[in-house]
Amino acid sequence: MSAPDIGSFEDFSTRARQAGFDQALVRHWEPDTVLTEHAHGFDADAVVVEGTMWISCDGQTRHLERGDRFFLSRGTLHAERYGPTGATYWVARHNPR
Repeated sequence: MSAPDIGSFEDFSTRARQAGFDQALVRHWEPDTVLTEHAHGFDADAVVVEGTMWISCDGQTRHLERGDRFFLSRGTLHAERYGPTGATYWVARHNPR
């Protein structure tokens, strides 16, 4: 099975800004990184572009790989764990004004 086509970061960034997000970033996490439960002060819409990760929220854990998306509303408590090769994702952020 071939990896899903996720396009370019430039396309992702353009679509994010058109959708009202004010930032688009590339986030890279080292292998086996664990982030305990926390929340952010922004909405996040992200797509995994490399590696694997798990995100836990509301008692559910999702395993995410290349091409998988996740959305977190501002203030949502969640935890993150990154796989043995780490992970990279592109994230659009909507910060409150």
